[in-house]
Parts: sequence; structure tokens; C-alpha cells
Amino acid sequence: MDVRAGPRLEPAAEDEKPKPRTSQADKWAANLAAARQFYEREGHLRVPRKHIERIVGEDQEERELRLGAWIGNQGSRAATLSPERAEQLSAIGMRWT
Repeated sequence: MDVRAGPRLEPAAEDEKPKPRTSQADKWAANLAAARQFYEREGHLRVPRKHIERIVGEDQEERELRLGAWIGNQGSRAATLSPERAEQLSAIGMRWT
């Protein structure tokens, strides 16, 4: 059996290709930007757990981030956050208790 006789494969078109994966550092930066935006608007970081924050990314695309869950998770991970990340959150009003 000749496997070369099968259907010809064509490269995927640009709109068929998967989006590039977002790195953990990029996800952190996007959530931090959302936290800053929320803080500037509301004056605090007491974000309801189910709150969704809409931000416009560097690529000018609008994103919806689950900011309430993210803030809650950072609070529970306080002991394992890097000092830089903890300081970034403290600078915008994060309460650690």
C-alpha cells in the first residue's frame, strides 16, 4: 500500500491556526492591569469573588478577566508569591488578611 497516494495535506490558513499560548507572566500582567484598573475606579481592592473585569490588552483586544477569583487566590497564596509580585499588589491596596 502506498501511503503517498492519500489526500494531499495543505498548510493551515492563518485564521485556522490556534492562537499562541499565553505565558504565566503574561496572565499575571493582565490580571495586575485589571486590578489596577479596578482600584483606580473603585478606590479599593475588595473585589467580589464573582466579579469580571474588562480590560483592553496591549494587542487592543478586549478581555474579560475573573478578577474577583484572581484577587482571592493571590491572598491565599501570599506566602508563596515572589516579593516583587507581593509588592506590586501591596502598592495598589491589596489587603493580606
